[in-house]
Amino acid sequence: MAKDSQTSCTSRRVTYRADHVGSLLRPLAVRKLRASAAPPEELRAAEDEGIRGLVKLQKDAGLKVFTDGEARRQFWHYDFMGMLTGLDMKPSNRSLPFKTDHKTPPIEAHLTGPLDFPADHPMLQHYTFVQDLVKPGEGIAKISIPGPSACHFRMVPENIEHKPYLDQELMFHDIAATYRKAVQAFYDAGCRYLQLDDIFFAYLGDPKQREERRAMGQDPEELVLKYAWMLEEAIKDRPADLLIGMHMCRGNFRSSHVAEGGYHYAADAIFNQTSVDVYLMEYDTERAGGLEPLAKLPKGNKRVMPGFITTKTGELETPDWLRRKYDEASKYVDIDQLGIAPQCGFASTEHGNTITEDDQKRKLELVVETAHAIWGED
Repeated sequence: MAKDSQTSCTSRRVTYRADHVGSLLRPLAVRKLRASAAPPEELRAAEDEGIRGLVKLQKDAGLKVFTDGEARRQFWHYDFMGMLTGLDMKPSNRSLPFKTDHKTPPIEAHLTGPLDFPADHPMLQHYTFVQDLVKPGEGIAKISIPGPSACHFRMVPENIEHKPYLDQELMFHDIAATYRKAVQAFYDAGCRYLQLDDIFFAYLGDPKQREERRAMGQDPEELVLKYAWMLEEAIKDRPADLLIGMHMCRGNFRSSHVAEGGYHYAADAIFNQTSVDVYLMEYDTERAGGLEPLAKLPKGNKRVMPGFITTKTGELETPDWLRRKYDEASKYVDIDQLGIAPQCGFASTEHGNTITEDDQKRKLELVVETAHAIWGED
């Protein structure tokens, strides 16, 4: 693993100041049909119509980056992972450890064979559906998928049924190769802005999460480097006009979280050992730590979208407060290398956060208004 990758990791010029992580509250019709186990074709029709409405919501807010709101997914990551060759989601007696009375559906990832990205991965069509809704000059369609680290971090050792992957180095290699294939497949489908939700870099800033990794026989410091290596292996040979975003947070389920801790632990790896172009980073509470790690961002085209605007509550941040936060951030990184996006999606799972659709609308509008106020552009 190259320690000197900072010298070779170039990035593309980012053209958007206002962005969002990707997930949006599921439309009511979709939620009702999914809860009633409606026939797939009926659910698909409702999803199509709901996504048209979500894209319109984003356009009306003034955004120029558009997603499908992850309206076809149950989880931000499990759906994508379960559609890979060699990885299956299976029932479990465990839920994810969110700090809430609500429990996530008890399912877990299992490695059942050699990993690969199938040519008919359904999310390729999920992307093209949104792309077709964006007219020339309106902006860009984006899809968010879990980053490579998700396939490792979410894999407890006893679920590695494909025994060759007991060799961790082989697993890391095959995850990277699978994602390299995915990156090219999305590009071939027309995608020019691909976001990787690699949230576990932020998780590893939490001492408790690091201790859990050690209990599994894993070195958390080495994991940060391995995760950066996998990410860079996946994206380093991408076409010159493909923008790569990276989102990091500490968990998001019904407005709750899992991890706490700053970005110090991973800042050098994510900023200087990968050629990621856009970093969408949780920064709405003290549990995300201080802004000092932003000083490790190299000068140039890379851009950070600090998530000062929360998606976990409906309380609307004020323009003056946001202005002060950007004044503080600019002590560590050039204001020209900053943009704005909320700290996470509004519905990382189909359950959604404890906010209203009106709250969501106002938050998206505030993103665009702040971009205009600070940079005079969106």
